[in-house]
Amino acid sequence: MPDIVVIGGGITGTATTDALAREGHAVTLIEARRIAAMASGWTLGGVRQSGRDSAELPLARAAVALWAGLRDTLGSDVEYRRNGNLRLARTPAEVDVIRTLVATQQAQGLDIDFLPDAAAVRAIAPALSPDILAASFCPTDGHANPIKATHAFAESARRHGATIREGVAASAIRSARDRVTGVETDAGFIAADRVIVAAGVNTPELLRLLYLDLPLSIKVVTVVQSEPFAPCLDQVFGVANADCAGRQEADGRLRFTGGLGEWGLDPARWTTDSLAPSTSDVRNVVGLVAQVLPAAGRAPIARTWRGLIDLTPDALPVIDAPESIAGLVVAAGFSGHGFCLGPISGLLCAQLALARRPRLDLSAFRLGRFKDKAIAAAEPTLHG
Repeated sequence: MPDIVVIGGGITGTATTDALAREGHAVTLIEARRIAAMASGWTLGGVRQSGRDSAELPLARAAVALWAGLRDTLGSDVEYRRNGNLRLARTPAEVDVIRTLVATQQAQGLDIDFLPDAAAVRAIAPALSPDILAASFCPTDGHANPIKATHAFAESARRHGATIREGVAASAIRSARDRVTGVETDAGFIAADRVIVAAGVNTPELLRLLYLDLPLSIKVVTVVQSEPFAPCLDQVFGVANADCAGRQEADGRLRFTGGLGEWGLDPARWTTDSLAPSTSDVRNVVGLVAQVLPAAGRAPIARTWRGLIDLTPDALPVIDAPESIAGLVVAAGFSGHGFCLGPISGLLCAQLALARRPRLDLSAFRLGRFKDKAIAAAEPTLHG
């Protein structure tokens, strides 16, 4: 039975560790900071199928099916709510975008409707602005608590025999004769014949030492969380151009984000101060969100932060076992919408690590696609 190391304590890494531990494999997860310290703790927490690239939609649908049973599977309440997702149009041009989105996804078999006016939108979500022109609505989408969900996977993995080591940073993946042999860390070498890299923005540096290239643009997004607020919104909302999104958490707090900004610093050296948004950043996000959810402009703010987004050129993740290095699995570049996929990504990574045929087609997520052909630039969607 192989010794396996998972690098990264986000939802992909913890879900992978849990899947492997449940089968009795000797698996160690290492996380440089703490579980859910990076993207999986910063995310909005959307669990959606709507608005997905056609290549990613099967993964999202499979993930949503798993989310429904996670409370029982993991033995923990991850605050999963399945009350739908609204993608809003604020201008005539955005109405056309939403109408096309709905037609495309209906053709792909997704249960999604076009809401043609503000009355139809507010019949579902009365707290939204009467200035909304139209929306898409996918009733089978939802949201969950990202920190609770990520920790639930980690605790389940521990109960099934996995070792979770927080505060241990990977510095290099070692290989011999084109096969991984283990991971160098700041706490010493860990021997392994399988290594899964789910380290988010830090993944390219680890792969570079193996002569593998993962092109990522590091972006930043501002997140605002309010004090507990009177119930006003069951759904997750986004907008046609992805410049804001939000939801109301199970405890009543509003949690909402703006669009992408430039980062420009070394992601390995972020600090709490370097990720603190400016007053103008927060003001801009509150203003954008209040245009579609007026309550956001009245809710007292409890916390603000910025999160880093590992954006690939086509805004699709890499989920692959590169042929050039046996025993290596890469799961990164989720481009701001990987949280929903966590449960299925974990199962897929476990299957790749064990050299099994994945249950879903992963050809669109190969690492090699970036050198095979020109990739059309794409923007991420930031709510799941």
